[in-house]
Amino acid sequence: MTEIVLIRHGETDWNAERRLQGHLDIPLNAQGMRQARAVGRALRHETIDAIISSDLQRALHTAQAIAAGRNMQVQTDAGLRERSYGAFEGLRYADISERYPDAYATWQAREIDARFPPGANAGETLREFATRALGTVAALAMSHQMRRIAVVSHGGVLECLYRQANRIDWAAPRNFEIRNAGINRLRWHGAAFQVVQWSDTAHLSEAALDEIDKS
Repeated sequence: MTEIVLIRHGETDWNAERRLQGHLDIPLNAQGMRQARAVGRALRHETIDAIISSDLQRALHTAQAIAAGRNMQVQTDAGLRERSYGAFEGLRYADISERYPDAYATWQAREIDARFPPGANAGETLREFATRALGTVAALAMSHQMRRIAVVSHGGVLECLYRQANRIDWAAPRNFEIRNAGINRLRWHGAAFQVVQWSDTAHLSEAALDEIDKS
């Protein structure tokens, strides 16, 4: 069994603007940096045997805040990246619906094999993305058996893991939270993921963040 402490990166300006990031490499904003430090503080007394992050800076900088003070190096894995959204990347949700109404409709319907128009990056279908994301985390879990690892990734990757663990159909509307810098806990039993705790955000209260600012 492998325990996985699963964390979505801290906030970026594009998160706040509801602008789609995908594979574009957007940095944390000031709030996101506070959130990253808060995650590191919340986990400071836990034994963590490895910290693995997406190679995009919003995830990597969040992971580095967890590694701070542990004398550990963050490992990166491009397989933990967010879904590539093709031409949607860099646009606000409202802009996507106006520019690409048909493709937007297939996205909102969660059609598993729909492909978005190409942009700076080629888009991934939901099936391709889920296969990549789930395969990457499963491989990491198998390589760290009987240990606890921290995995820092993106909202789409977290959604894939939650859906698979809870056997939620890909087409079903999302009815669970995926908060920036929330702490989620899973177990890998060799063939499947199990959610132990989801969306712990106690460390992100204003009082907790105020303590971060003072430290």
